[in-house]
Order: sequence, then C-alpha cells, then structure tokens
Amino acid sequence: MRIIAGKYGKRLLLTPRGYITHPMGERIRQAMFNSLLGKLENAEVLDAFAGSGALGLEALSRGAKSATFVERDRGALIALDHNIKSLKCEDEIRVVRRGVSSFVDDEDNKYDIIFADPPYNKPQLSTATKLFDLLKPGGYMILSYPGRGEAPPSQHGIVVVDNRGYGNAALAFYRREE
Repeated sequence: MRIIAGKYGKRLLLTPRGYITHPMGERIRQAMFNSLLGKLENAEVLDAFAGSGALGLEALSRGAKSATFVERDRGALIALDHNIKSLKCEDEIRVVRRGVSSFVDDEDNKYDIIFADPPYNKPQLSTATKLFDLLKPGGYMILSYPGRGEAPPSQHGIVVVDNRGYGNAALAFYRREE
C-alpha cells in the first residue's frame, strides 16, 4: 500500500498482518479523496478504526492540519507507529490506543473530517454512528462498509450526501448541517 498523492505521495506504508484489518483499495481511496478536493486544506481529521493509518496519513499528505488516529489492535498499532515515523510527521499526529466507542464517549474535540473504516467482519455500525457527535458544523464523515450491507441512515442534523458502491466495498458520505 502507498500514499497516492500530496507531499508524501508514492511513499509506501506498512500494513498489519492477518485479517483483523482490511486495507482500503487504492481505487476506492483515490475516488474518496477526489470527492474531498478543497475540503482537506487545514482540516482536523479523525481516522477511526485506523489500522495502518492510510486514510489519515493520505489526508495529511493532501494538506490536512492534523490527524488523530484511534486503534486498539496491537498489530495495527505497530504498523501505524512505523508509518508515522517513516513519514516524520509526529508533530501533526495524535494516536489513541483504545476502542472507538470508548474514545467517542470521552472525546471533547470536534473534527472537520472523520474517516470510519471498521473491520468488515465486525462493522460496528452503531459505534460508527456515534462518531457523528464529533463532527464540526459543515464537517464530513466517510464510512466504509461492506458493499452488500446498508449504511446507517441520516440522523437529526446529519445528511447523507453520497453513497457509492465499489464491488465488495461501499462508501457513505455524511455531512453535519451548519
């Protein structure tokens, strides 16, 4: 896996071994980041279920101001730490070593963009919808989920602005109304 574009473009990323995580394919990441053009500059980003950190690191590469990574799997954390050090971007990063649900319950910060890419074998969609509470007004959350599944519906103040399928994967784009 590699970073697609920006200041870290073409840099390789270490991915965790095994099947706990499912790295998002390059074609899907490219489509997702193309839809975020103009929204990443100076954004505060949350990469929930971070795995290798590919989404948050791609956002930093494309101009995000900071990224918070939430991950609890030991193997994924090893890969994430390696990737952060190899890119020398520690000053723009916060790593939270715990589950997303407990993170949301304790987090006071709000984010411009949230990436939620839970493991497909345990989609945790109820946990993913808790992330809506961490969106700034006008902020976006992109949820990756199995293509055969259904994305959570809109909630008060949150609207679905796009939903795209990519074979075995799908992306739902949500926005918090201003």
